[in-house]
Amino acid sequence: MNEKPDRIVLAATGDLHVNETDANRYRDLFAEISGKADVLALTGDLTNFGKTREAEILAEDLRHCTIPVVAVLGNHDYECGQPEEVVRILQGAGVTVLDEQAVEVAGVGFAGVKGFVGGFDRGELGAFGEPGIKAIVDESINEARKLENALRTLRTDRAVALLHYAPVAATVEGEPREIWPFLGSSRLADAVDRFDNVRLVLHGHAHRGSYEGRTRRDIPVYNVAQFVLQERIGKPYVLFEV
Repeated sequence: MNEKPDRIVLAATGDLHVNETDANRYRDLFAEISGKADVLALTGDLTNFGKTREAEILAEDLRHCTIPVVAVLGNHDYECGQPEEVVRILQGAGVTVLDEQAVEVAGVGFAGVKGFVGGFDRGELGAFGEPGIKAIVDESINEARKLENALRTLRTDRAVALLHYAPVAATVEGEPREIWPFLGSSRLADAVDRFDNVRLVLHGHAHRGSYEGRTRRDIPVYNVAQFVLQERIGKPYVLFEV
């Protein structure tokens, strides 16, 4: 019987934005991460436009990752209107792409969704007025609901929430304030705060945002977009003990 370790090393990065000329761009990076971590988490915008070829190039590089990989999609992965195809290709390379489900790896639970826009705290968009506004809010609520439902299925003492959009305003600090409502939603943090076993939340999307924040219940939130990590720690991924 396999014993579950007391701690695992989790590597995280996001916003790879693989394009059609990026063959082998991340191969060595994934091999390096495999020697340092037990699990790799990818926080969306894995491709630049959600093209089939972009996903295939990333999948080929990910085959050089010898540890489990969990991921969520980002808004860029939807651009070509075929996110299901992107998921299928990545799954073929052994990636677990999270959306309405959760997974346990080495005793740690992972639940993830893309997330959506909507704004933060008192600036959160409400479902009032035109149908278009209500549709945006409905989508934001639906993403938070999916995250909450996935977290609820986990029976692990330790859990990680994986997102693309930000759940707190603190980690979008550095981006123009005018675009904050389009970078995430407090509803995602509200979903996380309902669970005592969540140890940390990871997201990307805000390339010029800040590295660290907290939910209302003091759960740590990290913006692991590779651009943020390069500026903060000088490399495109970060390691956590969970």
